[in-house]
Formats: sequence, C-alpha cells, structure tokens
Amino acid sequence: MPKEKTAAKPGRGRASAPPRAPNRRGSPEAIEKRRAARMFNDVLGGRGLSAQKLDGRTEKRRQRLLRELENGTARGARELKPLDVLQRVEELLELGEPLASIRKVSKMRKPPAFPEGVVDVVERLHKAYGFRPETYRFVGIGEDVLREAGVLSDEAPRRRTRKAR
Repeated sequence: MPKEKTAAKPGRGRASAPPRAPNRRGSPEAIEKRRAARMFNDVLGGRGLSAQKLDGRTEKRRQRLLRELENGTARGARELKPLDVLQRVEELLELGEPLASIRKVSKMRKPPAFPEGVVDVVERLHKAYGFRPETYRFVGIGEDVLREAGVLSDEAPRRRTRKAR
C-alpha cells in the first residue's frame, strides 16, 4: 500500500523563513559613507595632512606598480602587454603619482610605424577604458594617432616656452 504524502509542517525549511537582507557592505552608498566618514574624521581629528598620504596597502600597491613598470614584468615572470602598461600608468596617476616619476621608472617607447587600423583600435580602446591621453605615450602612441582617434581635441598642442631674458 503506498504511503500518503503529508504536508510540510509550517515553520520548517527555507520556504517559510523570512528572506535575508542582502549584504550592503559593498554597496556604493555604504562605500561612499565610509570614505566620507574617514575624511571627516581626518579633517576634524587634526590629521588633515594625513588625508593626502596613502594608507599602508595603497602605498605597497603603488610601489608594486612602479616596480612592475620598471622591470616590464607582472608579478614575476609574465611580461607586461601594452594594455597592462596603460592600466598600471592610469592607476598610478589615479593614486596621485606624478607623471615625471612614472617616466623615470618606465621606458617610454618610441612611436613605431603603426599598421593600418590602429586609429580605430585606439578609438575603441579609449571608449571602453577611458584612459588619460598622457598614458598612451608609454606604449608609443603619439599625439597624431590620438587626434585622429578623437582622444585629443584638434587644438594646437600646448608647448612650454622659455622666457626671454
């Protein structure tokens, strides 16, 4: 004789449990609140100057990025690809590293003779990543290619002039 199925008891199992609240620690609002609170505490706590210094992890990351650019390798033996160079230079600029100090450790490549279609590739890359125009110099892409790709405006380049004595 087949056994009859009985209904599940109320209050047992996942179906009757109230839904759990999603983790909100990683939400953009929570992250912004934490950043604002840290800045507020730094400014009013008398550590206004320390707000501009990097914390320990960020400083270590900055040093690692500079070392990788200098050696041309990423985390050991893997050689940096041109996109890797762009990403590291962009990240260092976001951390507040001056362009001059990045130039000292990274070898800026000379602009090679580019194959056809490089302008389209640079335009597409810029739309996808939004790199700063100065980062492209580290992989050998000059201003003429950047202008054609729409990364730079068609204004005349600003050059420093020496003052006449």
